Amino acid sequence: MASSSLSPPPQNSGASSPAAARRIALWLLVMCALVAAMVIVGGATRLTDSGLSITEWRPVTGAVPPLSEAAWHEEFAKYKTIPEYEEVNYGMSLEQFKAIYWWEWGHRFLGRLIGFAFFAPFVFFIVTKQTTRRLALKLFGLLMLGGLQGALGWWMVSSGLADRVDVSQYRLAAHLALAVIVLALMFWLALDLWPADKARGTRALFPAAALLAAGVFAQMMLGAFVAGLRAGRTFNTWPLMDGKFFPDGYFAGAPGLNDLFETIAAVQFNHRIGAYLVGAGAVWFYLAARKTAAEPRVRLVLAAVGLQIVLGIWTLLAATPIALGLLHQAGALGVLAAALYAAHGTALTRQQTRY
Repeated sequence: MASSSLSPPPQNSGASSPAAARRIALWLLVMCALVAAMVIVGGATRLTDSGLSITEWRPVTGAVPPLSEAAWHEEFAKYKTIPEYEEVNYGMSLEQFKAIYWWEWGHRFLGRLIGFAFFAPFVFFIVTKQTTRRLALKLFGLLMLGGLQGALGWWMVSSGLADRVDVSQYRLAAHLALAVIVLALMFWLALDLWPADKARGTRALFPAAALLAAGVFAQMMLGAFVAGLRAGRTFNTWPLMDGKFFPDGYFAGAPGLNDLFETIAAVQFNHRIGAYLVGAGAVWFYLAARKTAAEPRVRLVLAAVGLQIVLGIWTLLAATPIALGLLHQAGALGVLAAALYAAHGTALTRQQTRY
């Protein structure tokens, strides 16, 4: 029997040949890695309070950092006009400003690099006729979503330049959500193109797999609210929150829907419960998939979820130091990738797949 690594690409994959399918899939996987790095660097800007250090959105000229002492003083003067400087960092030195500036500049530069790394190969694959029109449209859609992500990032930053000392947690969650959606779409398309068999005969498991992947995404969004309110640096006990299962301060005044996302106690409690639900879902999915062709993929999901829960507890007890916070964020991306891999394996067979 031929090795699955040599099997042809799926029918109507959109690639002109098996070799083209592999090239495009590898490129998309590299792009996934770059987007994951972008998300993690974005987390670093949050944990280092660097996100508001650049107060203008200059998509082209902003690629060049300050190159002279005068330019640095000019950037610093702009930062001194926003509330974060006045209320949080008043009196900071130019060297301290440079430290946070470089984090934000690096985050934005990586975004520009991702745009170029996507656009240039995209044009190459089109010009060399390695894709069909259908696949080209999908790739073009990803390119447009990437551009929208840049605009959404500025919309998030702008929320912290006038009346707040920080960005809106709602806009932060929206910014992360789009980044994760772009990553998930690219990863799924790469799996579509990659020459490997799926877990045949497990189509009945696809709804459960898709539900678990959706749950992981929702849990990541709850984590965005934790990051937005810096809720990981309070209630640093487990399994209880300062001795209580349901913490004091969940509701601020009269209960309302906004309390789910606007109090530190609420967003951390929600994120904890989300972790338990995802963990239970992973166990349930594993039990359902035992002794099927999907079991190896589902074991990967179960291991990733278990590791992420342990890492989350460790991060919480340590009051979210930067290294652990970023590792926890990376772990979430790993869980999502594992869940998508399992869901993809239980989807339609390769002969039935349509693009």
